[in-house]
Amino acid sequence: MKELSACTTILVGKKASIDGSTMIARNDDTFLPITPQKFVVKPAVKGEKGRHIKSWLNKFEMDLPDWAYRTQAVPNVDYKNLGYYEESGINEKNVAMSCTESTYGNERTLAFDPLVVDGLDEDCMQNVVAPYIDSARDGVKLLGELIKKYGSAAGNSVLFGDKDEVWYMEIVTGHHWVAQRIPDDCYAVAANRVSIEQVDFNDSDNFMWSEGIQEFVEKHHLNVDREGFNFRHIFGTYNEKDRHYNTSRVWYAQRYFNPSIEQDPEDGDLPFIRKAEKLINPDDITFVLGSHYQETPFDPYGKGTDEEKHRYRPIGLNRTQNAHILQIRNDLPEDKAAIYWLCIGGPTFTPFIPFFANMNDTEESFKNTSLTFNQKDAWWFYKAVAATVESHYPQFVQFDTDYLIEMRRYFRARIEEVVAKAGDLKGEELTEFLTKENQETVRYTREQTEKLWGKMLTESINMSKLTFNMDKNL
Repeated sequence: MKELSACTTILVGKKASIDGSTMIARNDDTFLPITPQKFVVKPAVKGEKGRHIKSWLNKFEMDLPDWAYRTQAVPNVDYKNLGYYEESGINEKNVAMSCTESTYGNERTLAFDPLVVDGLDEDCMQNVVAPYIDSARDGVKLLGELIKKYGSAAGNSVLFGDKDEVWYMEIVTGHHWVAQRIPDDCYAVAANRVSIEQVDFNDSDNFMWSEGIQEFVEKHHLNVDREGFNFRHIFGTYNEKDRHYNTSRVWYAQRYFNPSIEQDPEDGDLPFIRKAEKLINPDDITFVLGSHYQETPFDPYGKGTDEEKHRYRPIGLNRTQNAHILQIRNDLPEDKAAIYWLCIGGPTFTPFIPFFANMNDTEESFKNTSLTFNQKDAWWFYKAVAATVESHYPQFVQFDTDYLIEMRRYFRARIEEVVAKAGDLKGEELTEFLTKENQETVRYTREQTEKLWGKMLTESINMSKLTFNMDKNL
């Protein structure tokens, strides 16, 4: 069974952020509401011969290097049936990678370079790239080499970030792809369709591409424009699904970052890259990734007509298995600069918890997840909290909003508190310290979330319809 990922991506250059950070972010939206995941640290490897990986979903397999950098992963628990899908991580060189966003090429291009059934797909992509790269640019190069060698089993978009650069890579046919560096003062949003526009083949600082892609397009008469090389126009789709499932998400995100610009939510040529009207911080991204067209007629919880409320696919979904922001700060020493913001349960109603990526383990409730409901597991716990909020949305949304505001306040203060407490610690001593502090952040967040859940459950009892008041003595 292939678990397609219908995700939303946000990328932010270092001069577009409020503190000089680069950020890559994404919702992992599967086509199944319940796909349990865990959050783990994969240790570094040195001199381990005979390492090998084999996909559980097709016949792809390859040998791995005898070394690997330490990194995190958010894999499926049921990996034998659903594939590894390690999703995202920041390796010990502070290189961030996030993948598993499905992206669809059109039939004209796939006719001449079809997908490779047993090629490299998103189920193994994070595993074979993230632990082996020293920069975002290296990530594009390595993945490009693997696609050339093995072919791609599906269309995929992949995000890379380091302290200086953010790259977005779109693989759309069996062997062809383009990657673009997001300008430092810009942001970009993508949502399951080809997003990259004009490609400058004379600018290798800001673009990378598959070998022979220009010749491929020319040979098969694929360029629909009179001038230029618009990757979206050549390889992308413009269909009803895009208008109602994909482009509307880009429209709403850009509406948030650029509120003064009027755009059509069904416009298939919304810009990929924009300059925001204000500097972007992680809170902005958490709002967008959890959004559902608030303050528009298209909000499923809003006041529009029934047709309007179901016209477009929201960004935050009950099918969002995790959401993440991989932040590399430039105002902190490198060994404290990488922050992995992880939301387990759904970004509309539950918080993005900050983890210092320089860690050697995750807390028990995050790394041990059951396939069936277990309140001790973070994934199930936060899913249950989100479901409780939604079950009585009008009554509980303000409780939840107040809770999320307070958690964001705590997280901001908490990061700076931990940095100050770390002092001059270095090496393994610092890693161990940050690991323990991450676990304290998890503990406190759980404690506050249990209070919210208890408050909502108590209110639920009071809202029961199985009541009848006739006499106070009865």
